Amino acid sequence: MSDTPEKNDEATPATDSAANDAPRLRPTPDPAFEAAGLKAETADGVARITLNRPERLNSLNAALCAALNQALTRAATDPGVRCVLITGAGRAFCAGQDLADVDIDGEKPREIGDILENDINPVVRLMHGMDKPVVCAVNGVAAGAGANIALAGDIVVAAESARFIQAFCKIGLMPDGGGTWLLPRLAGTARALGMSLLGEPLDARGAEAWGLIWKCVADDTFAETVEDICRTLANGPTMALALAKRALAVSGTNSLEAHLELERDFQASAATSDDYREGVRAFIAKRKPEFKGR
Repeated sequence: MSDTPEKNDEATPATDSAANDAPRLRPTPDPAFEAAGLKAETADGVARITLNRPERLNSLNAALCAALNQALTRAATDPGVRCVLITGAGRAFCAGQDLADVDIDGEKPREIGDILENDINPVVRLMHGMDKPVVCAVNGVAAGAGANIALAGDIVVAAESARFIQAFCKIGLMPDGGGTWLLPRLAGTARALGMSLLGEPLDARGAEAWGLIWKCVADDTFAETVEDICRTLANGPTMALALAKRALAVSGTNSLEAHLELERDFQASAATSDDYREGVRAFIAKRKPEFKGR
């Protein structure tokens, strides 16, 4: 949840063999997506999802969140998708909740709790829970819930001009969208408190230095870097990547003994995949592996 900055402010891992028979490009012919301010297409194993309300800095309303949840659900269950990319159109990634949609002084203002439960929390759950790597390409300002959706990605790449703002305190709210869970895990409690209580912008270089994101890149190489990462993930060993994501997700609550057992079981599963056999054969032959995602 956040106010929108003013305009002058800057299960089983998916290893189905059908993935390899999927069409190279499958635009989503869904007018409802476009009307809601979302673009979605699948190309070369990558589901590309773009928040497309640039005139509102891609701020979130009920329609956009419904479309985003639907697009993520499709990507999570589509055997032709091996990587998911989320980014924003224009000069923002996402400016958080569109307060015009809340209509606080209207006859029927939307309840904040309902917005979180029905609109925003499902997005975060889908991103964390799907057995596919989620890349967030932060092309500009990411504020409020928009910042926390961005940081929920498995790999977060930010353009040098991007900024992250926990702007909630500016309108009398606390961070949501998983922010109070994620921030201390990524940057430590002291920095999480500073971001949450002061609401000061953090530039992309600072976010990288704090460990909030994977990488900050120059604006002029941002798109190319994002495509390289997505291509690498979409051509990777899909089951192994999914199992690694699962294992890391529970590492903070597992004991060492429990986690060693989990790694044993997950690794045994990965070793049953065709990609494991291909990887070993390629290593021995000193060639590049050709993983098929199964």
